[in-house]
Amino acid sequence: MEKPARITSVEQLDEWMAKAGKRPLLLFKHSTSCPISAAAYGEWEAFLSSDAATEVLSAAVFVIEDRPLSNEIAERFGIKHESPQALFVIGDEVKWHASHWNITKQELTDAVQSL
Repeated sequence: MEKPARITSVEQLDEWMAKAGKRPLLLFKHSTSCPISAAAYGEWEAFLSSDAATEVLSAAVFVIEDRPLSNEIAERFGIKHESPQALFVIGDEVKWHASHWNITKQELTDAVQSL
C-alpha cells in the first residue's frame, strides 16, 4: 500500500472535495501524540487496503500540526472536533462520523456500504 494522503490546508481540503465529487471522501483527523489515535490510524490504513475502500477518496489531517485546517473542518461541517475522528463527506455534507475506539476497519466498511 502506498502512503496515505495527507492534507495540510483549507485549499487542499477544497481540492479534495472537488476531486471527490459525488464519491465519498473520508477525512481522518489524527493526533500524532495520542495512542488511541495511533490505533485508529492503523484501523484507517487497514480499511484503505480493503476492497470496501476502492471507491473512496481519503486523506489524513494531523490536528496538532495543521490546527487551522482541523478547526475549519469542525466549523464547516458543524461536527465537534475530536481526535481521532473519521468523517465521510459526500458533496458538502457529512454523512457519517465516528471518533476514538469507534474507528475500526469494520465500522468504516459498514459506513461506506451504507452511504
